[in-house]
Amino acid sequence: MDQRITPAKSVGGAVTLPGDKSISHRLAILASIAEGKSRILNYSTGADCQSTLGCLRALGVEIEKTGDDLTIRGRGLGGLRAPLEVLDAGNSGSTIRMLSGVLAAQPFASRIGGDDSLSRRPMERIMRPLGEMGASIRARDGKFPPLEITGTRLRAIDYTLPVASAQVKTCVLFAGLFARGRTTVQEPVRTRDHSEIALREFGAGIDVQGPLVSIQGGVPLAGCQVRTPGDLSSAAFFLVAALATPEANLVIRGVGLNPTRSALLDFLISMGGEIRVLNLDQSGGELVGDVLARGSRIRGGLIEKDLTAALIDEIPVLAVLGAMSENGLTVRDAQELRIKETDRIATVSENLKRMGIEAEVFPDGLRVPGRQRFRAAEVESFGDHRIAMAFAVAALFADGETLLRGAEAAAVSYPEFFATLRNIAG
Repeated sequence: MDQRITPAKSVGGAVTLPGDKSISHRLAILASIAEGKSRILNYSTGADCQSTLGCLRALGVEIEKTGDDLTIRGRGLGGLRAPLEVLDAGNSGSTIRMLSGVLAAQPFASRIGGDDSLSRRPMERIMRPLGEMGASIRARDGKFPPLEITGTRLRAIDYTLPVASAQVKTCVLFAGLFARGRTTVQEPVRTRDHSEIALREFGAGIDVQGPLVSIQGGVPLAGCQVRTPGDLSSAAFFLVAALATPEANLVIRGVGLNPTRSALLDFLISMGGEIRVLNLDQSGGELVGDVLARGSRIRGGLIEKDLTAALIDEIPVLAVLGAMSENGLTVRDAQELRIKETDRIATVSENLKRMGIEAEVFPDGLRVPGRQRFRAAEVESFGDHRIAMAFAVAALFADGETLLRGAEAAAVSYPEFFATLRNIAG
């Protein structure tokens, strides 16, 4: 599917976003291995999170869907059943990495794979700790999906993440739910803590001491009701559109403002963005609020070291903002971008080039000089949802109509994205 996008004359209004993608995955998996019934309100509409539900149903979990709300009848820690077919994670790295931690502890063998994009994403980071816990995992060429997981009774480990990754941390913690003893994960850099919050909501024996996160194996989980906040990563696209548009005034309602994710707002403010948080509240252990963004003079900035890990998903759209800023944007220490749904350093720089924007590419990032103007062009999603959405935003500031090829990729995380973009930008 292609989208033709014309320049925006104004940006404004109010937006309510779908449920946070990262949180939705975690809640659905934990509800499935809890005892009793759980309700998850405002579950993500994205295709990735639907892939997680499909895998859980194939493992015998009963899931009812009413609009964006789910009722999940948990099967307890020992109640999943062997799947009859290969589990299909679709395009979702979150699904395959997190669910593998659960599959590693089951008394049956399973296979989990996905689409062509997912099949090119390396899985050694989860295979290594799960192997130390006793699971047997085979992969194509030793590292690529599909994974063949022979579950077993796991042993607890102390594991130091070689690279900061919330998904790998979650995989090990989920496996630790089933292990004998206490499993501890040490992070080199603090990553998003949605798993720790969700585990606490379901009654797990979770303990957090600085960079150390520990979980006691064998503690049963209890079903609960929880509401998923709006997705801050999805909000990033609309925040950039508002900040770069003179006299824009946009409110995004009910956004998750977890401190391990809100580095996005801090960074945009440091660039000169006029952003205010309104109506701060808490839901299911997560901070939630409304975010107001107004058109601003953006200075530019530097993303490196710990900040890169915190903003890794938002870098494509921040690169778009950097081109319109006074001093540009530099991104370093972002090798992780090379192994996302696409090589996002390459795909961002390619689309910038097509739109007449200069960018210097490094092995671990890129530099986008400021005070540049976007040119109408034909750009590609390359099958990557964040590339599709980032360059839909870029098209709002071009000098004519832009054609976005493969726009359907946005549905991986945000099926309603283009409708929302039309609503706020005419």
